[in-house]
Amino acid sequence: MTATSDSKKDGGFLETVRVIVHALLIALVIRTLLFQPFNIPSGSMKDTLLIGDYLFVSKYSYGYSRFSIPFSPPLFSGRIWGQQPARGDVVVFKLPKDNETDYIKRVVGLPGDDIQMINGVLNINGVPVKRERLTDVTEDDGSGRMVPVKRWRETLPNGVSFETLDIVDNGFYDNTQVYHVPAGHFFMMGDNRDNSADSRVLSQVGYVPFENLVGKAQMIFFSIDEHAAAWQVWTWPWAVRWSRIFSMVR
Repeated sequence: MTATSDSKKDGGFLETVRVIVHALLIALVIRTLLFQPFNIPSGSMKDTLLIGDYLFVSKYSYGYSRFSIPFSPPLFSGRIWGQQPARGDVVVFKLPKDNETDYIKRVVGLPGDDIQMINGVLNINGVPVKRERLTDVTEDDGSGRMVPVKRWRETLPNGVSFETLDIVDNGFYDNTQVYHVPAGHFFMMGDNRDNSADSRVLSQVGYVPFENLVGKAQMIFFSIDEHAAAWQVWTWPWAVRWSRIFSMVR
């Protein structure tokens, strides 16, 4: 083998390394500054989000904190170019309890709000949220038995409207204390009201600091039945929820 062929091989290897490094840097910039993919592992946001949904979260919507960066290095505190979420936004945030676990819920309480559940109805600053009863849906009760579940359309004070599920009457968090949302914090709830660990559970989630927000859920780019695996491509024709792909998160 000649010296020329050796140098060509070395040059080709170095060029491949450069391409890979550049691709990784571009992916890191996109993931940190623009969009990050997440998947839904639980039913706490049914029927807005289902187990097996894969979605893009915009990182720029609320500005940037250390939680915008992979592995959340403590490079700075607070937010850069921070913009407060709107009531009704579906948000990914880091669980305040450990600052590591990703949660996704809906913002229902802003700083300074009083939030309370009374007989299963969300009350904001002493005013019950408008609710409209919709046709029941059928859900698995956890034992394999399909049961009817009440479904409502709620409209928040700013006009944001969405569907919620009410599995049982007088559930554990259907009647709560008044939660006074501190300055710089937000109150999060799941749309599946009786099956969501959220800000109503102060010991587990509680009030979410502005700094802990990762981004706003924007679009479902893939969705597959919760009993199937995304990598099992041979099941896609009947397991993929085709109608949910490219749908916006509301």
